[in-house]
Amino acid sequence: MRQFECGSMVPGCAWHTRADEDAEIVRRAVEHLKSAHGESVIRESTVDHIKERITDASETTPTA
Repeated sequence: MRQFECGSMVPGCAWHTRADEDAEIVRRAVEHLKSAHGESVIRESTVDHIKERITDASETTPTA
């Protein structure tokens, strides 16, 4: 599972998403940037910045 947190690009934004595929995360993040942050043009450099900030989701497992 992979994740992206918008706050890593837009300080103060708490939006985040998780998906198995990076491409799906990028699609969701672009949609979010357009709807929540008013971005009308998403440049290739913005997509690159999103990809750079995608991380492995930390799976928390209970300890015995």
